[in-house]
Amino acid sequence: MKHLTSINDLTRDDALSILELATEMHDVQNREVKKLPALRGRTIINLFFEDSTRTRSSFELAAKWLSADSINISAKGSSVSKGESLRDTLLTLDAMGIDAIVMRHAGSGSVHQARGWVRASMINAGDGTHEHPTQALLDAYSMGTDLEGKLVSITGDLLHSRVVRSNVLLLEKLGAKVVLVAPPTLMPPGVEHWAAEISHDFDAVLPDVDVCMMLRVQRERMQGGFFPSEREYIALYGLTPSRLARLKPDAKIAHPGPMNRGLEISSSAADDARSIVLNQVSAGVAVRMSVLYHLLAGES
Repeated sequence: MKHLTSINDLTRDDALSILELATEMHDVQNREVKKLPALRGRTIINLFFEDSTRTRSSFELAAKWLSADSINISAKGSSVSKGESLRDTLLTLDAMGIDAIVMRHAGSGSVHQARGWVRASMINAGDGTHEHPTQALLDAYSMGTDLEGKLVSITGDLLHSRVVRSNVLLLEKLGAKVVLVAPPTLMPPGVEHWAAEISHDFDAVLPDVDVCMMLRVQRERMQGGFFPSEREYIALYGLTPSRLARLKPDAKIAHPGPMNRGLEISSSAADDARSIVLNQVSAGVAVRMSVLYHLLAGES
């Protein structure tokens, strides 16, 4: 495996191997000294053209805990802000002899295109509204080891999400059933061809799910009215206290973050004992350590 720009880069066995190793990497977080020598001498650049807290910091920690050298570059601190093209920026970095580039960019498909320009391994940390493969891996890791036959609902702003596509692709590989829940205006184009059921009725889906994943309403990407009002959105698609009570006792509540508390998810749901939101954050470092190891360990 040379790159990870899409879940489609992984076979089922690849995904299971990454998740299995992540379990071992997770133990490192509980050690007093959080260091493994696996990637000593490797250099990884985190190239982020969009804001990020969880993804960027977890990739940086993952690299450092594997003893790799990690360098952070943002759009404002790069020559792109002076008019340099993305291709020239990547070629410049690649010419320095680095081993991997973790990139987040607003352009859908940009990371996949970039892998054809460079020798280094490319890792997609989110490209527009396309994909976010490591997020899907850490979501699956947090959901549990055996997802075969489990029902996972993904509810919210699917249209502007890069998480949902990666999750659907991965969960299908792992044998889970997925139902996508959103108003028609927030369904992605072509969603009827995805390996998932589609529903506009959250209340009808809720009692049967094993994992209830909520997605953030991405106000910053919205121009125009995708729903009449926040109050109506909450009434129809928010994980409110009343809906929380209708979940199965052993159902899990997930959210890739950041959360809009009081909009797509209530504080009572976010802080419920069944919530795995903080587990997802913790899993982020372990899963990304596993990804980096699979891509770079043993490569010349």
